[in-house]
Amino acid sequence: MITFFASIIILILGYFIYGSLVEKIFGVDENRTTPAYTKQDGVDYVPMDWKNNSLIQLLNIAGLGPIYGAIQGALWGPWAFIWIVLGGIFAGGVHDYLSGMISIRNNGANVPAMVGRYLGKGMQKFVNIFSILLLILVGATFTTGPASLLASITPLSLTVWVLIIIAYYFLATILPIDKIIGRIYPFFGALLIVMALGVGIAMVYNGYPIPEITLANLNPTGAPIWPLLFVTIACGAISGFHATQSPLVARCTKNEKEGRFIFYGMMIAESIIAMIWAAAAMSFYGGTPGLGAALASPAGPSGVVKEVSMKLLGPIGGTLTVLGVVVLPITSGDTAFRGARLTIAEILNMDQIKPLKRYMIAVPLFIIGFTLTQINFSIIWRYFAWSNQTLAMIMLWTGAAYLAREKKFHWIATIPATFMTAVSITYILMAPEGLKLSTSIAYPVGLAVACIAFIIFMVSTYRMVSQPVYEE
Repeated sequence: MITFFASIIILILGYFIYGSLVEKIFGVDENRTTPAYTKQDGVDYVPMDWKNNSLIQLLNIAGLGPIYGAIQGALWGPWAFIWIVLGGIFAGGVHDYLSGMISIRNNGANVPAMVGRYLGKGMQKFVNIFSILLLILVGATFTTGPASLLASITPLSLTVWVLIIIAYYFLATILPIDKIIGRIYPFFGALLIVMALGVGIAMVYNGYPIPEITLANLNPTGAPIWPLLFVTIACGAISGFHATQSPLVARCTKNEKEGRFIFYGMMIAESIIAMIWAAAAMSFYGGTPGLGAALASPAGPSGVVKEVSMKLLGPIGGTLTVLGVVVLPITSGDTAFRGARLTIAEILNMDQIKPLKRYMIAVPLFIIGFTLTQINFSIIWRYFAWSNQTLAMIMLWTGAAYLAREKKFHWIATIPATFMTAVSITYILMAPEGLKLSTSIAYPVGLAVACIAFIIFMVSTYRMVSQPVYEE
C-alpha cells in the first residue's frame, strides 16, 4: 500500500517540479499567436478553452493502454509501478509536451512533418508510412476492444458493436473537431476520472493487499522484464501514439502557457489511471499467479476489467466503470482515424475544408480499418505495441534535435530517446512477431544500436547548432 500511494504522490510532484523544468527549458512565449488563430479554418484549427483541450487530450491519449497494458504489465509485480512513475515523469511527459509544443511552433504540424523538419526528409518518408499504419492499427485495436466489453454487458453481438463504433468513428473523423469531440469529450473525461478513482478508493477501502516494492520478477510465466515490460505498458508510461494526437489539440490551443497542463499534465493523469489499474489487477487476484490465470482465460483483459469493476463497485457502479473503460479506446480510436486523415492530407497537400475531400481520404481508411478488426485481437495488439514504442523513440529524437538546434538543454529528450531505442530494437529482435532471436543476441545488439544512435546524434548536434531551424 505504501508503494502505491508513494507512486501517486511522486507522479503529482513530477508534474509540478519536472514538468516546470521541461517548460522552462522549452521556453514558452505567452505573446506568440498560436496556429489556432493563424490558421483558423473551423474544421481542425479551432480555438478552444484549455479545460476542454485538456480533457480532449486525456481521452485522445488514454486508449486501452493505461488499463489493458497496465493490467498485463502488472504480471511483473511492482516493477510496473516503477516503470509507470519513471516513464511517466521522465519519458512520457517529456514526449507529449514536446510533440504538442513543437507542433504549435510549426503551424500545427503532424508527426511526419516535425520529423522531416528536424531529422531529415528521409526519416520523414519512413514516418509518413509508419505513423499512418500505426494510426490504422490503433483504430482497429480500439474498435475490437471496446466492442467486446460492450458485448459482454449488453444483448448485442460483437459484430453489431463493431459496426456501431465504426460508424461513430467515421462521423468523428470527418466532422469539425468542435461538433462531436469538443462537445462530448469533457463529459466522457469526467466519467473516466470518476470511475478510475472509484476503483482505487474501493480497492483501498476493502483492504486488498497491494504488493510493496520488490526487484524480483513476479511474472508467473517467467517472461523477462527487459524489454517486455517497457513495451507492454506503453500508455501510462510513454506512447508514440500520443505524438499523433498532440497535434490535434495543438491546433486548438489558445496560448503556449497552457501547454504544460494540456500535454505534460494529461500524461501524468494517464499514469495515475495506469497505476490504479495495475494495483487493482495485482491485489484483486491475490498476486500475479491469480492474475495470470485470469488473463489466460478466453475473456482476457476485458474479463479482468469486468470482474474487478463488478466485484469492487457492485452491478451499477461496475457497469458505469466498464462504460468508463469503454470510453477510453473509443475516444482514442476516433482521433486515430482523424489523425490518419490529417497526415494523409498533409502528404498530399490537400486542404480539408471541403467535406468531399475529407470523404476521399476517410472512406478508404475505414475500409482497411474494418478489415483489420476481423483479425485476432492479440496479434494486432502485439504489432501495435512495438510500433507504438518505436514511434515514441523517433519523436523523442525529434524533440532532442529541436532542442539542440535551438541551443537548449536537449538531454531531457536525448536520454529517454536512447533508452527507448534500446527497448524497441531489443524487442523486435527477440519477439515472436519479430526475429525470434535469443536474449544473448538481442540484448547486446539492442544496446549497441542505442549507443550508435546516441553517438550519431551527438556528432550531428554540433552541425545542428550551426544550422538552426526557425519556426514558420
